Parts: sequence; structure tokens; C-alpha cells
Amino acid sequence: MPIAARRRQFVQLSVFGAILLAFAWSASAQPPSPILERHEGDDYTRYELLDPESAQFKIMYEVTATRPGDRFYFNVIRKGSEASDEAVFDRMTGQPLPWKVVSGAEARAAGQANADLEANYIQVTLARAVPAGGETRLRIDKTYRDAKSYYRDGDRIVFARGLGIRRNAVVLPAGYELVACNVPSQVLTERDGRIAISFLNAYPVEAPLVVKARPLTTPSTAAIAAAASTPARAPARPVPAAPAAAPSLASRLSERAHQDREIVYFLQQPDSHAFALYHDYTESRPGVGAYYNVVRAGSRASNPAARLLDTGAELKVETLKGSELLAAKADVGEPITPESEVVVIRFPAVQKGQSARLRISETYTDAGRYYMDGDELVWDRSLGRPRNAVVLPAGWYVTASSIPAVVTMTEDGRVRLDYDNPRPDEIAVLLKGKRR
Repeated sequence: MPIAARRRQFVQLSVFGAILLAFAWSASAQPPSPILERHEGDDYTRYELLDPESAQFKIMYEVTATRPGDRFYFNVIRKGSEASDEAVFDRMTGQPLPWKVVSGAEARAAGQANADLEANYIQVTLARAVPAGGETRLRIDKTYRDAKSYYRDGDRIVFARGLGIRRNAVVLPAGYELVACNVPSQVLTERDGRIAISFLNAYPVEAPLVVKARPLTTPSTAAIAAAASTPARAPARPVPAAPAAAPSLASRLSERAHQDREIVYFLQQPDSHAFALYHDYTESRPGVGAYYNVVRAGSRASNPAARLLDTGAELKVETLKGSELLAAKADVGEPITPESEVVVIRFPAVQKGQSARLRISETYTDAGRYYMDGDELVWDRSLGRPRNAVVLPAGWYVTASSIPAVVTMTEDGRVRLDYDNPRPDEIAVLLKGKRR
């Protein structure tokens, strides 16, 4: 390996830490695969481990095609995995979509210019071309057999797989307990009692996930008899109720990686105290046809707009006072006062089995959270969504960020900071910058 390449490898390893050492080495030792140049976003993968003897696991893959005009979507079949039980659905309508397995050469001929000639692909025919200013959301279901990724090791089962998608979940088979997981993850319990782990991967390389589990033992007859002879304990003291403003236990245990809200802030020149933003979210509750955005106290909203990303269509937007919504008994989703300012977006009510992806944009003015301090701009704001980004004004560079961020440059030369928050609470971002 050339000296320059080794130096780059060393820097990468030192940044990503011990958890990524082994995988980072193998990834840096090979040229990047052309199939990584994709045109989609919002990826999420859920793996459900089946009977360990089968070496099989179900995959539910949610993905968004974003390149305008595309009529096909291509999902690569990982080498070494045997796929079966495939099905593809349009997430806006819930309807199945036609698909077929094609070779890498066939994928290239159909428009996937960077398709790997040694791989096979699921070619999906989209229900409609990806709209300009919009996107097409898909769900791809399949079952993989892969004895190298899912196998027994003594009395334990092991799921060891490099996961390049940023948002992932792995569900253990029924009757198994989690005994090891090398990537920091939420541990959750499914409604049917199965244990699951879920995580956001904030690194630009695959997460070298290794999950181990073992069967939960059935209590023996002797253990049951011993438990029955043990004197009953006094009832536990009731736990005091949490303050009304505190998040509920259920919300704290919701799967963070699968939450679909994201937001991007575009800071205007700091003397204006203004920042434009757009935030995306998916509505899947049947009958819901309105979104209420309560303006944060101390902020002023202007230029509200909204779009249905599934079609690119503009939506009706209006700004109402809290008194109007209270009189109409509207379910805003959070407490409001008569003086509250609420941006209301109307859209076609969601039908059962369907969903809508919305993009809401507006400009906020808030002198208390965005201002100048000497020759530095200061942006001080708490962020509650899993995925957040802040773009500095043109002509400014970053000098401080209290929360770790991934830093990139936009096409027009502005500095962008991405904050991924895998925790179920807010992060208090204090960001500073100076004029070039």
C-alpha cells in the first residue's frame, strides 16, 4: 500500500475509534464500489432473525428515490446472500409494485449507470416518475439466507454483518435474550415480546455489527416449587407521577432510528436574526389531513410554504392564532394558548394503509437565539429531531460547535453541519462562526 494511503488509513482509524478498527481497515484496503454512488435517501433497514438453523433473516428496507424523472429503482442483492420472498410496495399508496431480478449489465442498460457488473439487482418499476422537487418512497421486503452472517456458535446465535445503511434495527428470534452488541444501540421489546436493537450509524463507513443472543431458559420444576414456597413480598410502593412536561416512558422507548422527521436550517446574515428552514415528516395516521406547527415562544415565523413530496404538489398553508384553533377544538398535538401562533398545513387526508411525506418550509426570526457577539455569529438552539443540519450564511466559516457534527461544503460553497441525535432527548447546539 502506498505511504499516502497508509497515512489516510491511520487518520481514519484514529477518528472512528476502536469499534470500527477492524472494518475500517478492510474498507480502506479496497477501492470504493461503484454501486455506492446512489440516488436515494432516508434509508432504513429492519432485520428479523428467523430460526437459527435456517440461517435466514427477513429484511424490510425503506428507501427514497430522489433523482427527478427516474422510472426505475435498483436494489442490489448482496453477494453471498440467497434472496427469496421478494415484494415491493409504494409507500404513498401502499400498493405493490412490479419488479424483476436483473444482472448488473441489464441494470446499466436500464439506466443504473454505475451498476456492478458482477452483482444482481431487483429492478422496481415505479408507480410514477420521481417528481421534480419531490421523491418516491418504497418498501422492499425480502428474505436472505446467509450462513456467514447468521449462524450458531455453541449455545449462542450470532448475527455479524457490515451495515452501510445509516438507520438499522435487528430483531431476535422469539425466546432469545440479548447477550452482546458491539455497536451502541437502543434495546427495545416488540409487542410480541421479541427483543430488538436499533441504532443510527453516524460514520461514513459500514457499522461492523455483531449481535449475540442465547435462548431464555424455561424454569425447572424445582425452581417453580421454590418460588411458590417463598413468602410473598410487600407490594411495591407506587412510583410518583412524572411532571407533566417530562416525556412519557413510551416516548422514551420509541425506536429513534425509525423516526422520520428531519430538519435543515439555513442561517441568513446574522444582523437579520433570521434563519430559513425546511423540515420533512411522514404522516401515516388514517384520517389525518392537517399539520400544525406551533411557533416557538420568542420566535416569529414568516413565508410559510409546504409541499407533498410524493407528488411535488404545493399545499395550502395558513397562519392562525391559538384562539381560533381552541374555538374549533382542533387537536394540535401540544398545549397552546390563545396567543400562540400556529402554522397550519392542509393536505388530502391519509387513507388506511397509505402515508404522505410532507416538506414544510418557513423563515424564523429570533434575536434571542441567533445574534452577533463581537465579530462572531452565535446560533443557540435545542434540536429534538434525530437528524438535523445547519447551513452557515454565505461568506462565513465555523469556529465552534458544542455538539459533535459532520462538516461538509454545499454546492454553493457554504458550510453545513449535520447533527445526528440517536438519543430520545434534545441536544443543545451552540454554534459560532466568523466572516471570511
